[in-house]
Amino acid sequence: MPLSALDFAAIRLTLELASLTTLLLLIIGTPIAWWLARTRSRLKGAIGAVVALPLVLPPTVLGFYLLVTMGPYGPVGQLTQSLGLGTLPFTFAGLVVASVFYSLPFVVQPLQNAFEAIGERPLEVAATLRAGPWDTFFTVVLPLARPGFVTAAILGFAHTVGEFGVVLMIGGNIPEKTRTVAVQIFDHVEAMEYAQAHWLSGGMVLFSFLVLLALYSSRRFKPGLS
Repeated sequence: MPLSALDFAAIRLTLELASLTTLLLLIIGTPIAWWLARTRSRLKGAIGAVVALPLVLPPTVLGFYLLVTMGPYGPVGQLTQSLGLGTLPFTFAGLVVASVFYSLPFVVQPLQNAFEAIGERPLEVAATLRAGPWDTFFTVVLPLARPGFVTAAILGFAHTVGEFGVVLMIGGNIPEKTRTVAVQIFDHVEAMEYAQAHWLSGGMVLFSFLVLLALYSSRRFKPGLS
């Protein structure tokens, strides 16, 4: 068989990581994107830059600072230890936290663009009908921004699947616990197991192509995130 049990375990873990991360990103990213799309605060530029940092930072830099922050002597690590949760590095939970940070701009920016494209008119009409803020958001904004949510979910999921540097820094290389497909490919290449590396890499190429095909076929996706 071209793929081993460890290969399938890496695929399963990667899909679980990407699914959970995408769900959390949509929950966390939606209010951030809405605020960035609507605010006139002077902090908008700074907050937007912080959200977009993973686009330009080397993954190892982000992974290093997350490792320090969540480690036994970091503020987050000390908090989790005081709560009896241990530390997050080299655990699946740590991978999820790191993935949320690393893929955040791939969800926030499409959502922000979708919210900005709605304009003021639908919101003004809802206000004249005495709709409250929450009612307006769920009955007017969300349906109009649905394409943006689809794009954000696909990009967030795909970007998480392809992570390597951040995952390796935070999760290490623990079989069936923190070893993702990208790390498994790296292991195969190091061991000169090129046949197995070809199977996994070919699957990643096909997956990436299908993701881009779905986005471009929607006729709502434009290259780039801005």
